[in-house]
Amino acid sequence: MIFIYYFFCGIEIGFNDQKKTRVFKMKSLNKLAVISGISYLIIFFTGFFSNFYVVEGLIIKSDPTQTFNNLINNQFLFRLGILSFVIMVLLDLLLVWTLYYLLESTNKSISLLASLFRLVNAAVFGIALHYLINIANIANSFTTSDIANREQVVSSIMVYTESFNAVWLVGLIFFGIHLLLLGYLVYKSEIFNKIIGSLLIVAGIGYLIDSSAYILLRNYNEYKELLSLIVIIPGVVGELSLTILLLVKGLRKRFE
Repeated sequence: MIFIYYFFCGIEIGFNDQKKTRVFKMKSLNKLAVISGISYLIIFFTGFFSNFYVVEGLIIKSDPTQTFNNLINNQFLFRLGILSFVIMVLLDLLLVWTLYYLLESTNKSISLLASLFRLVNAAVFGIALHYLINIANIANSFTTSDIANREQVVSSIMVYTESFNAVWLVGLIFFGIHLLLLGYLVYKSEIFNKIIGSLLIVAGIGYLIDSSAYILLRNYNEYKELLSLIVIIPGVVGELSLTILLLVKGLRKRFE
């Protein structure tokens, strides 16, 4: 009888340990969801500020002279934009980790592969930032004594700008593949929403189309606005929806 008593006590202890482990894991997933949601929100703000307000606001491809004047007169803003991009990259690296653990239960191998593609994109974008730093240094070092070399300086700025865009767009190929895999995982997951998964897949296709067009089409600039819409609309809707869902589920402890 004593043996039977301890046998069942052992089963109960083991069951309780498993239950505690599961509860701990669910609480961890809630925290990861909140961290991911907050990271995505900050990425949205920093990305839009740096790209659309700073870079596209100061650098005008059709007017190199105006671009030069903008950069000389707004050096702090330009450097703030670079810093904002750096924050975006760091949070992207954080999402590499959090999204993997949130979706590994759906398919561990694909979740790992999706994270690796996001990691590569972050690394490539980090390389692209080097060109913006070069532009900032050129603007900072320019003095009135360099006025004779102004045309050369302006030319260098435009070359660095084009190099930044080129490297960034190459990196977005990896990001597009990441979104395809992420969308698949979200679609298949029992926790997330299939519509959001579908939007992420469409966004991934959009990124791949845009980056491929940049590489293949000599007249890419003629289609840039259309291609940007193909990327931005599903990308913003899909990733913003995922952001909201992560925050709602995490804060309401829906992973428990």
